[in-house]
Amino acid sequence: MNAIKERIMGAVTVMNDSDAEKVWNFVVKNLAPRSWNEIEEVPPDEWDLKMLNDIDENPDCHEFVSQDTLLKELDLTL
Repeated sequence: MNAIKERIMGAVTVMNDSDAEKVWNFVVKNLAPRSWNEIEEVPPDEWDLKMLNDIDENPDCHEFVSQDTLLKELDLTL
């Protein structure tokens, strides 16, 4: 994770719930991709590889949901 992403995560972490929701709504409205085709494909970094390894080794990480269910839970239905 680069320094900008760390700063964003730190800022959101200390926000109250109302302010964090405002940031989330801004992200969804202005920055969220509208389809999977708009997401840039990048090679996995060290953190991604660790998470993939955890998925392989931890049976609790094998529960997945469909894209439609995920979008509904994140309130991103198109």
